Amino acid sequence: MSFRKRNIGLSSGLSHTSRANPPTQDPTVTLPESTPGVRPSPDDGRPTTSTGTPSLDSLLAGHAGLPLGKILLIEENETTDFAGTLLRYYAAEGVVQDHKVHVIGVGEQWGRNLPGLIGPADSALENPDRKAKEKMKIAWRYERLGGFVTGIAGSRVPAVIGDKGQASMEQSLVGKPPAFCHAFDLTKRLMHPSLSSMEFIPLMPARESPFSSVHKRLVASITSSPTTAIHRIVIPSLLNPAIYPPEASQPEHLLQFLHSLRALMNTYPNRVTSMMSLPLFLYSRSSGLVRWVEILSDGVIELCPFPHSADSNAAIALSGAATANEEPPQGILKIHRLPVLHERGGGSDRNIGEDWAFTVSRRKFDIKPFSLPPAEDDREAQQDNASGEVPRKTDLDF
Repeated sequence: MSFRKRNIGLSSGLSHTSRANPPTQDPTVTLPESTPGVRPSPDDGRPTTSTGTPSLDSLLAGHAGLPLGKILLIEENETTDFAGTLLRYYAAEGVVQDHKVHVIGVGEQWGRNLPGLIGPADSALENPDRKAKEKMKIAWRYERLGGFVTGIAGSRVPAVIGDKGQASMEQSLVGKPPAFCHAFDLTKRLMHPSLSSMEFIPLMPARESPFSSVHKRLVASITSSPTTAIHRIVIPSLLNPAIYPPEASQPEHLLQFLHSLRALMNTYPNRVTSMMSLPLFLYSRSSGLVRWVEILSDGVIELCPFPHSADSNAAIALSGAATANEEPPQGILKIHRLPVLHERGGGSDRNIGEDWAFTVSRRKFDIKPFSLPPAEDDREAQQDNASGEVPRKTDLDF
C-alpha cells in the first residue's frame, strides 16, 4: 500500500528546458515613444511615419501618415515627374528625421537634388493672419474646444502651433513634441549631416535576377542596424528603361523581388516603409504585370497631369477649379487602394473614388478636393432672350 502526502498542488507540467530557455520576444514589435518621426495612428494606434507631404498624410486611410510595414505605390501616366517630387519629399523627411534611407536604382545625384528644409510643416505653412480671419464668428464658444484639427480625410491630427518666424528642425521649447512632418522648398537643396548616410543601391547584372543583390543589401543593412532604427526604401521610376535593364521587367524577376520586399515588411513591421513610383506611359494599368504590382502594394495612387498648354491651363483656371487666391491644379489624383487592414479593423477607405486635384508649388505638394462650379449661362441663349425671340422646337437641345 503506497502513501503520499495530501494537499500538494499539481505540477505546472513545464519541462526544465523550457524554464531554462524562455521564449524571447521580438524587439521590433514595440518602439519607444521618443523615436523621431514616428507617432501612433489616431485611428488604431499603430506606429506611423510621415511621407513628407501633409496633404498626402491626411489621405492615407485616416492614419495621418504612412503606417510602418506598408508599401505605397505612386503611378503617373504622363512624362512628367510629379511622382518623383513625392518620393523626394519622402526621402528628405527621412533624412531630417535621421532615418535610414535606401534609394534603389539611381545614383547619388538623385540624393543631391532633395528639396531644402524650411522647418516644421505646422509652423512653416500656417499663416496666423489668415487663420484669424477664418475663425467662426457665430459659434464663438467652439474656439475653446479643439487641440485637434481635421485633415482632408477627417483624421484627428494633433495641432502643434510653432513659434512665429522661428522654424527650426530641433525644438527648443520645453514640453513641445518634436515635429512629425517638415516643409521643404523645391528651389533649394537639402543640407543635413545625415545626407551622407543615405545608401544608394545600384542594380548589378546577374544571371538569376538583377534584384538579387538589392534584396541582400537591404537585409544586411536592416539586420545590422539597431532595433530602434527606422528604414525608408525609395524606388524611383520602377522598370524605367533608362535605369533598369531589360530583364528587370520579366515577371519572374520583378514579382519575386516584390514578394521579398513584402516579406521584409512582415519581418520588421515596425521598422520599414517603402515608396515607389511607376511610369504608366510605359506600362499600362491594364497589363497583368502592373496589376500584380498593385496587388503586392498596400496603397496605390495615380497622378493624371493635365495637358501642358496655355489654353488648357487658362480654361481650368476660368472653370472655377481654382479661386483667385489659389493656384490652378496641375492634375487629377486618383486613389485606387489605401493601406487598410480589414482583418484588424483599422483604417478607412472612404477616400477611394473621390475627386482630388494636386498642385505643386515652390514650397509644397498640395492635394485638395476637385470640383467644378455650375456651368455658366449660354451667351447665345442670353442674346435670344434679349431680342425677345422664342426658341423653336428644332432649336431645343435635350
